[in-house]
Amino acid sequence: MTEFVTPKQIRQQARIGAFTGQTSGMCPGYTQANLVILPKKEAYDFLLFAQRNPKPCPILEVADAGSKRLQTFAQDVDLATDFPKYRVYQNGELVSEPTDVTDIWRDDLVSFLIGCSFSFEAALIAAGIEMRHITMKRNVPMYKTNIKAKSAGQFHGNYVVSMRPIPEEQVVKAITITERLPQVHGTPIQIGDPERIGIQNLDQPDFGDAVEIYPGEVPVFWACGVTPQAVVMESKPEFVITHAPGHMLVTDIRDNQLADIL
Repeated sequence: MTEFVTPKQIRQQARIGAFTGQTSGMCPGYTQANLVILPKKEAYDFLLFAQRNPKPCPILEVADAGSKRLQTFAQDVDLATDFPKYRVYQNGELVSEPTDVTDIWRDDLVSFLIGCSFSFEAALIAAGIEMRHITMKRNVPMYKTNIKAKSAGQFHGNYVVSMRPIPEEQVVKAITITERLPQVHGTPIQIGDPERIGIQNLDQPDFGDAVEIYPGEVPVFWACGVTPQAVVMESKPEFVITHAPGHMLVTDIRDNQLADIL
């Protein structure tokens, strides 16, 4: 895994195309963010969708229409270049995965930063809970579920969840730690029974990479900020830009600042 000292350094390297990898485990203690960019005419409906579904879509910040800048979560930032990798959807279909979306930027685009579960991993690790995907140098496994999100305007679909294997005796500790950070998905939404939420095979995630689950561990599922991408594929808006799953914006805000800021 590439090592960077500061979030700004990660963003600067992504900006010039020198870093295009996933960001799990990078700059522990700093908030990471998912991304949804869409035309202003659809921004209200998406905002309403996120407000109705705060578990998978906790909004951290919304940029001004046409702006690539942020007011709070990072000062030296360009939203069209500083994520390591993007996804571009047209009518619900994934059409490209560029590392820079400057050439398709429009003055009517509104950018939403959404909380990411990578942000609470440092706290879990500090408490002695292993993050298996970090140990294995992989992206976290993410799965589509049968949990229906509350619709808003044209936006509808089901939750996506991320999964981390947790030793049974540490599950309560993991719940206690993550409930302190509702801005980055908070407590798990399912523990130990993937079929109950429509997941048939943990070895075949819809996004990210599979990880090993050892004896005595249970799969623990958190709501995931990739949910909007599943919703985009279901709802088929004309044009949307997102981050590539696992390829987040590493912000300048520490996780322990989130409650005060938001």
